[in-house]
Amino acid sequence: MPVPHHVGLAVGDEVAVEVTAVAHGGHCVARHEGQVLFVRHTIPGERVLARVTESGAGERFVRADAVEVLSASPDRVDPPCPWARPGLCGGCDLQHVALHRQRRLKADVVREQMARLARLEVDVEVEPVPGDSAGLGWRTRVEHAVDGQGRAGLRRHRSHEVVPIDWCRIASPEVTSLDVPSRPWPGVELVDAVAPSVGEPLTVVVPGGPPPVVRERVVAAWPGPDGEEHRLDRHYELSARGFWQVHRGAAQTFLTAVMAAAAPRPGERALDLYAGVGLFSAALAGAVGGSGQVLAVESDVEASAHARANLAAHGNVVVVPSRVDDAFGVARPSRRGSARQRGSRPRKPRRSVLLPASADVVVLDPPRTGAGRGVSTEVAALRPRVIVYVACDPAALARDTAYLGEAGYRLEGLRAFDAFPMTHHVECVARFVPRAAEDPHAREPRRSDGAA
Repeated sequence: MPVPHHVGLAVGDEVAVEVTAVAHGGHCVARHEGQVLFVRHTIPGERVLARVTESGAGERFVRADAVEVLSASPDRVDPPCPWARPGLCGGCDLQHVALHRQRRLKADVVREQMARLARLEVDVEVEPVPGDSAGLGWRTRVEHAVDGQGRAGLRRHRSHEVVPIDWCRIASPEVTSLDVPSRPWPGVELVDAVAPSVGEPLTVVVPGGPPPVVRERVVAAWPGPDGEEHRLDRHYELSARGFWQVHRGAAQTFLTAVMAAAAPRPGERALDLYAGVGLFSAALAGAVGGSGQVLAVESDVEASAHARANLAAHGNVVVVPSRVDDAFGVARPSRRGSARQRGSRPRKPRRSVLLPASADVVVLDPPRTGAGRGVSTEVAALRPRVIVYVACDPAALARDTAYLGEAGYRLEGLRAFDAFPMTHHVECVARFVPRAAEDPHAREPRRSDGAA
């Protein structure tokens, strides 16, 4: 339809635009008469007909879908999934892009976020993760939404509306074998299809009883500071609805990258923050040995209980069931309906007595929102010789990189991994060292027999 005569674009308007650059979040940037459009289903350098999907009075930007390609990029391909198109499933953002270009676009996003938010120019390449076929068939956990008719599907982009599908192209064959979309699910809100690396695939319904426990096997190897290869081969137990990396090869890949970056040595004290069920803690415990110490901090009650069980064989590990900000005595972000607004006194932050005053190694794997200024500052105050930060959001990583920089730590290394092919998501592993330290190995490791 033609654009009506008004100021700015409205939902339903269609305009031909030149697409200039990729942006964080699975869309690209275009402009029309001074207004910014964030357009999905396109590639930088293309000219497309964009249909506005979201707008608002006075907004400087709108969201849109590319409903027709007027001039195509040489990297455009036919999406392998019929549901990865405008107005349909919102799970995959990049199925229309050749896989090699997807990774270049993700690298562009990481570089742009680091330049804009951390004021750093970084050179990064997005590395593949073993375990998928041309970016498909890798996802071992798929959450299906169920509509009012009991049909399972996936949600429309930025919507709660359920799109019925035949099967998900990025799901692993084990997940696909459960055939969730073709089965009726009356009275159910969600259906998780889970394919652990140990045992048979299973479905978990919500609402339902307590989720079953599943097992995951991780086999990894990395070079240690002594020049010898260190290995891990073990099982982890966790809830079927608990957090675990969804790409078949991600846990091994991230563990290898983290341990190579941290290079823990016997006798050191290590903190594993946002520890989950203990993936990194187990490897750290083995590396620092009986004379070292590992503290694993995890807020989820169920995950921390599984961490205790998974780490029970390591006498040098303490699991702290706490939010990381609470453990450090950092005030939580204020929210609507806070204690002050309700008329009660706000909670005074108090640092956990279990946290040490110093550490040699800190590994943190925060949620998508990142660690934040308070936690980043407290981590730096421990004066570790190395901080290894695992990030699922490049913007949060860039913000926290700036906070760590203010606290005296510089970014020494950055790796990025394509753990979510066909989507805009990218995982990063960043290594930080004290800015003043010429030699990060100059300090002798601390023995754990002393008090914090």
